[in-house]
Amino acid sequence: MSKPLSDHDRRKQISVRGLAGIENVSDLKQNFNRHLHFTLVKDRNVATKRDYYFALANTVRDHLIGRWIRTQQYYYEKDPKRVYYISLEFYMGRTLQNTMVNLGLENACDEAMYQLGLEMEELEDMEEDAGLGNGGLGRLAACFLDSMASLGLAAYGYGIRYEFGIFNQKIVNGWQVEEADDWLRYGNPWEKARPEYMRPVHFYGRTEHHPDGVKWVDTQFFEGKELRLKQEYFVVSATLQDIIRRFKVSKFGSREIARTDFSKLPDKVAIQLNDTHPAMAIPELMRVLVDEEKLNWETAWDICVRTCAYTNHTVLPEALERWPVELFAHLLPRHLEIVYEINRRHLERVAAKYPGDVDRLRRMSLIEEGGQKRINMAHLCIVGSHAVNGVAQIHSDILKATVYDFYEMEPHKFQNKTNGITPRRWLVMCNPGLAEVIAERIGEDFIRDLDQLRNLIKFVNDEAFIRDIAKVKQENKMKFAVHLEEHYKVKINPNSMFDVQVKRIHEYKRQLLNCLHIITYYNRIKKDPNKQWTPRTIMIGGKAAPGYHTAKMIIRLITAIGEVVNNDPVVGDRLKVIFLENYRVTLAEKGIPAADLSEQISTAGTEASGTGNMKFMLNGALTIGTMDGANVEMAEEAGEENLFIFGMRVDDVEALDKRGYHAEEYYNRLPELKQAIDQIAGGFFSPKQPDLFKEIVNMLMHHDRFKVFADYEDYIKCQEKVNALYKNPKEWTKKVIYNIAGCGKFSSDRTIAQYAREIWGVEPTLEKIPAPDDKH
Repeated sequence: MSKPLSDHDRRKQISVRGLAGIENVSDLKQNFNRHLHFTLVKDRNVATKRDYYFALANTVRDHLIGRWIRTQQYYYEKDPKRVYYISLEFYMGRTLQNTMVNLGLENACDEAMYQLGLEMEELEDMEEDAGLGNGGLGRLAACFLDSMASLGLAAYGYGIRYEFGIFNQKIVNGWQVEEADDWLRYGNPWEKARPEYMRPVHFYGRTEHHPDGVKWVDTQFFEGKELRLKQEYFVVSATLQDIIRRFKVSKFGSREIARTDFSKLPDKVAIQLNDTHPAMAIPELMRVLVDEEKLNWETAWDICVRTCAYTNHTVLPEALERWPVELFAHLLPRHLEIVYEINRRHLERVAAKYPGDVDRLRRMSLIEEGGQKRINMAHLCIVGSHAVNGVAQIHSDILKATVYDFYEMEPHKFQNKTNGITPRRWLVMCNPGLAEVIAERIGEDFIRDLDQLRNLIKFVNDEAFIRDIAKVKQENKMKFAVHLEEHYKVKINPNSMFDVQVKRIHEYKRQLLNCLHIITYYNRIKKDPNKQWTPRTIMIGGKAAPGYHTAKMIIRLITAIGEVVNNDPVVGDRLKVIFLENYRVTLAEKGIPAADLSEQISTAGTEASGTGNMKFMLNGALTIGTMDGANVEMAEEAGEENLFIFGMRVDDVEALDKRGYHAEEYYNRLPELKQAIDQIAGGFFSPKQPDLFKEIVNMLMHHDRFKVFADYEDYIKCQEKVNALYKNPKEWTKKVIYNIAGCGKFSSDRTIAQYAREIWGVEPTLEKIPAPDDKH
């Protein structure tokens, strides 16, 4: 039997067209040895694997640097409009392999390392994840950067280089334990400090009003670990100073002069606010224009609104930022004055349009009155931006309804930009076997134009294609099973259905609904052990925010269920439950290609978009989900019959809210649900601590905002359909093909092209920066 191709061998057969050609292997070896000697000051006698990783990373970085410098020179000469994407999170993961794939260097680097007697995958494993985010918002920002570069936009991502990334999650006795993620302890070869551009960032102090303007005095520099508001203002202040510096440097012929006409700022600068975290960009830009550049308020405000745009990522009340006025007054006194002035003028416009509507003024104010005055940052973003977008069609519609007063007053501002993922990382890099099978049928151009996946539909009945797709999935499952057995000491049945739910642990994402299905399925197997059950390996992964007690209890429940199920000899390998410890980008790249079933089961109306759902779809997993977030559009693109859709729709949830949700009705009516809840409450899964999960049961029974019980019955029935289809591999794989073929819409290249044309006023160029003449 022939040995399956490794992932690296697969990627060798797939090139990313239009990027750098394969470099001379001997040149790469020479540069690798040069970096080992002169950058790391080591030779092969004393070098470690980490030294070899750094030598290779620096060798690959050389190719980036040449392109980077020529790109900067090109933009300096052409002076295009520039896009500045501000995000408090950029969840980048690892960089080495992704860069090699994007530059078309992986083949040559792999061969060079082989000739040097080194194993490429071992070197890649030495890289730390850059975990500068905690979920979809941060990973979306990383995908967007990839697409901005791929589409040839003059675009920059601005964020914080956190000294510590999101915590490393350890599971100790079933509980989440947080450890510091010291991702910089060995250095980071992918960054270059620019101390020559250092700028002061001010806090505290007071304001002085003079005839010639307002001055913010007696301020302090940012130092150490500060509150979230400090972080948010820090990134905004530093970013805007850099934006203004770039704007002022203008080139006329051979001369460099200072551009002073700020009326041209919206023609040369687009600022995108990734959620409300960078909302301080609006009052900060006003402060710079009014206090420092001495523009009048009306002119400055027009410039500000035409420059800024805002992406909303959630309508959950607890996730919307509201800062106490008292804190603002202490930390950023000048900005509080500016926010009050923005609000005064805004409410004047509202009052003029809707005279006498005092309640509307209250609803639309940037300042929320009550026990504690708070600034509503979402309102600030809406008022101070020319475009406001949600991140999936259903979410954008819900957003309009949630802030209907603002939508009614300025409907032209509101848009939808359905999220996407980069196919370079989330297909070519992480699943080269699948990319190869696709390329054999439709060519390689789909990597840059994911809509071409639609051409796969004509192969949906092709026996050879069906076999090839199924074979790649099985190879990915075998590889991941080995990884799981090494790390979790649980014997995995690679022929079982890999049923995966990976995302932040949160009540609205309803890992608890998944738990109830696991318990129900376990009870059914125990009741009738001789039946031909569809075997499942159920994997749940994600991190709970350190202060989110309920989320931590959900993790403990998952691990407790696993302890019982995995050690029950009656069940055997027909059901296994694994909590994926320390879920992060690198683990996602291993697990997503191996998944058969993707769980996207949030309460309808709560998930803004999701991007994990898109990654699973692109990698050949079928989705069981509610009509929430981007699931709606996935069903449109692939055909609803090719997803497992269950549960309440948004209208059903709203109707249930009106008549009242009473969990005990479902508990009393559904015997399997009652049995599962009674087992959790009675200590079946926690015999040493029978009351361990009483809080979870109490929440589900009496104050569950996300209505787990209301969708339980339909979810269980839908899972029965999943089991039945999985027993028919050919029909299952046909649905997989329809899903992959429907993924074209969910490329971040499409998303960014829409942002560029419809919000930023720039056109994706895709033109190539001339390749450097010098050889590295």
